[in-house]
Amino acid sequence: METNFVDEIPSAEERSALIERVIRQYADMIYRIACQHTDSESDAEDILQEVSIALVTKDAPLHDETHLRHWLVRVTVNKCHDLYRHNQRFRTESLDDHMDTPAGKPDEVMEEIRQLPELYRNIIYLYYYENFTIQDIAQALHKNANTISSGLQRARKQLKKILTEEGV
Repeated sequence: METNFVDEIPSAEERSALIERVIRQYADMIYRIACQHTDSESDAEDILQEVSIALVTKDAPLHDETHLRHWLVRVTVNKCHDLYRHNQRFRTESLDDHMDTPAGKPDEVMEEIRQLPELYRNIIYLYYYENFTIQDIAQALHKNANTISSGLQRARKQLKKILTEEGV
């Protein structure tokens, strides 16, 4: 479903209102992607803020909802990679490891998904949790659709093996 957010170049006030609407609409998706990628609620909150800042400061494709969704996923994944590289460089630990989270017990299947390699984890998450199509995932991750399709099949196989071994 293509939805044009704007038809012409918006004024500063219109751009600000449009960005606010985009953040409200996609904040949950960005947060969930960051959570599954970082396995940390506090890091996911930081990434949501960074993606929001990028939306304001960069040339986001506000004119096209499909491209905007893909842009947001790509920026979110890139921010997660940046955080990972930063954490590896400075050997930081997540506060979530030392605190009880108010969200309660995490989804068992999500725990198993986190055991998959990064590409498979992203494909499974975007496909099943965010309802992206294979084509959408390919575009968002800058991969070939066939690569995503075979990655989805391999991810399912690996996930099935993990779930079977752990009796979930």
